[in-house]
Amino acid sequence: MMRKSVNLFAAIAMVLTPVCAHAAGVSEQQLRAHIEILASDEFAGRDPGTEGEAKTIEYIAADWAKAGLKPAAADGSWFEPVPLVRRSLGSSQLSFTQKGRKLKFADNEIVMIGRDQNYSKQRLSVMFAGHGVNADGKPVGDVSGKLVFMLLAEADFLSEEMKSAAARRDVLIDAGAEAVVLIADNEPGSWNSIRRRSALPRLELVSRDSRAAVQGAASAEYIVGLATAANRDWDKLMRNANKADFPGVDFEITADLEVSTRVERFNSHNVIGKIAGRKKGNGAVLYMGHWDHLGICRPESAEDRICNGAVDNASGLAVLSEVAKALRKKKHDRDIYFLATTAEESGLLGAYAYSEKPVFPLEDIVIALNVDTIAVAPRGAKVAIIGRGTTSLDPMIEKIAEKLGRKIERSDDANAFIRRQDGWALAQKGVPAVMVGGAFADIDLLQRFLEGDYHGPEDELTASTPLGGAAQDADLHIELGKFFANARKYRRDKTGS
Repeated sequence: MMRKSVNLFAAIAMVLTPVCAHAAGVSEQQLRAHIEILASDEFAGRDPGTEGEAKTIEYIAADWAKAGLKPAAADGSWFEPVPLVRRSLGSSQLSFTQKGRKLKFADNEIVMIGRDQNYSKQRLSVMFAGHGVNADGKPVGDVSGKLVFMLLAEADFLSEEMKSAAARRDVLIDAGAEAVVLIADNEPGSWNSIRRRSALPRLELVSRDSRAAVQGAASAEYIVGLATAANRDWDKLMRNANKADFPGVDFEITADLEVSTRVERFNSHNVIGKIAGRKKGNGAVLYMGHWDHLGICRPESAEDRICNGAVDNASGLAVLSEVAKALRKKKHDRDIYFLATTAEESGLLGAYAYSEKPVFPLEDIVIALNVDTIAVAPRGAKVAIIGRGTTSLDPMIEKIAEKLGRKIERSDDANAFIRRQDGWALAQKGVPAVMVGGAFADIDLLQRFLEGDYHGPEDELTASTPLGGAAQDADLHIELGKFFANARKYRRDKTGS
């Protein structure tokens, strides 16, 4: 249940009055001008903690200042520090002992990263924990102080909250596991994909850095070999692991483990600007979108090493800039905030940091509109809502879109992405947070982007980058801002719900 409720029928009635669209509308050329800069090689893929970050956040602040926004970070500047820690793969040595007999396995079938720069531990008990938790979300067996191998794959008995391997790993960490190693799916290419991802530097919020002493991943072949050495039948183990009451299995093997990890702590930054409202105490509208991307994402031997992130998410920042310029042209009842977040690509870190330390109370947010990966659909695309059914705002959003001549995608298919975008960090705190637009209305079209240019050097601005739908979505976001920032058109029940 959201914290705020509204007089729904009154609000919809106000929406039914004619919407005066933003005079000439946001143009594709306006969006292209921003994306050309933000997704240029000069910005080097906008990786947090690099010169690319410095250029990106300075560009955003300068552009928002030109649009007429005022800085709104806690210290009165544009920039809100987000303390991060970056860990990069170093080296590791792992050996096993069974009844006095040394066992050795291929080093290239396992990767391990420590919490600290240097880690060393001898005679760790080795355990296979199946999927890590039982049907109640409790840890499988006694994992305290052990090296635990856990299946990456889901199981039918897992609750929705435990579908994620990261969530299950966190349960094991909370139960005291010394080291947790995820076992890759036994599918072609699965291990190679996981190994490549594991080799990439990984960011964490300092405030949420609750890792095990060691975390890692291993191939299916690795764990089969380990089980065989422990005189266990792997096929039988797998059948039992898929049962809700699997108790876990101690392999009766000990491990000696040494791991070196490159650890760097630094401040990244969210960028925060504001259009002051004329009526205090009426709440605020929040626009948000992440500025970061993957930086230098390919080895030195590659022809193109930079993941420029034109669609993801220079396009979203471009829309935010043009929405800010349009909304600044008139007075609004409520404050309107603009938030450009860091480290979304590493797990919504900037958004989580903001949710933990907002510059104004989260309960004041009447709507949070996240803008991400918006340059996918052409003009005329339907409007989808990521977060459909999670707030009371859907009817009002749809009426505003329809008044602009947009058709509505009424399925909740787009909700498949609800946990993968910054609004999720705020929604978990009770904020009515949604994503609205055409990019997520045609899932097949979106999937082609995700399976193609997404998160690769190919996500560059070209003559064929579809900016028509993004321009229409920018106009829609302007009208949404006008409506929700108007205390007469959108009235909320201050008693909450």
